[in-house]
Amino acid sequence: MKLPLMWQEYRSLGYLFLISDCKFSDKYKVEGEAGMSKIKIGFICVGNSCRSQMAEGFAKEYGNTIFEVYSAGTKPAKRVSPNAEEVMKEVGIDISGQKPKLLAEIPSELDILITMGCGVECPFIPCNFRKDWGLDDPVGKPIAEFREIRDIIKDKVLKLIDKIKTDKIY
Repeated sequence: MKLPLMWQEYRSLGYLFLISDCKFSDKYKVEGEAGMSKIKIGFICVGNSCRSQMAEGFAKEYGNTIFEVYSAGTKPAKRVSPNAEEVMKEVGIDISGQKPKLLAEIPSELDILITMGCGVECPFIPCNFRKDWGLDDPVGKPIAEFREIRDIIKDKVLKLIDKIKTDKIY
């Protein structure tokens, strides 16, 4: 595949990442700078009922000055997992108003695309940065598993925000 000059390939552990050499802080709003666009970030998985919903909740809570946040699924569930809602409420974040969405319901181009580790190939969504977080799906497991995944997602979202603010995302 021939890529524009600003893109480069990065291969790691059998994955191909397409990354741009532009800096997010050069193009996007960081810490509420006037006149700049927010970074469009999407969290994608199959059911969009648990991991991607928790990631959306954390990104909205901690990254609201820099992110325009979306989540979606390739085969969305009928509702957000009650256990996901419960464990997020335990840390003071209410995701009960969120709903599972199709990929067609979010922007067709994103700045950052994070997949949750569903083991399926996502349709191509143009983006500047793509990463798979490789998270186990806690659906159908004890609530302790939800808490463990929630804490991992929180850590990953906070690290992502820090990397963007310090231009170390790549």
